[in-house]
Amino acid sequence: MSSPSADAAAAPVSGDAVAIKNFAFSPATLKVKAGTTVTWTNQDTDAHTVTSAGKGGPLHSPALATHATYSYRFTKPGTYAYLCTIHPFMTATVEVTS
Repeated sequence: MSSPSADAAAAPVSGDAVAIKNFAFSPATLKVKAGTTVTWTNQDTDAHTVTSAGKGGPLHSPALATHATYSYRFTKPGTYAYLCTIHPFMTATVEVTS
């Protein structure tokens, strides 16, 4: 039997906030409407970045210290994969709908 928290983590979540904690982005998949500003908050003691996967993506945060935030307004529909460049195993996605 799976735990409710594991099921919730796998499902896309609506909202405008992403927590960076325990070396992971939570939620791993965030669904927003175009025009939404998403804010990431680092809750770890290690620094992390929010950086688009691949070339030419819009996300390019500096290294975020503990409690630091980074915000980006998504204006175009699409799927935006991103990662932490310091810890590349940390990956997540923002899905933007019109």
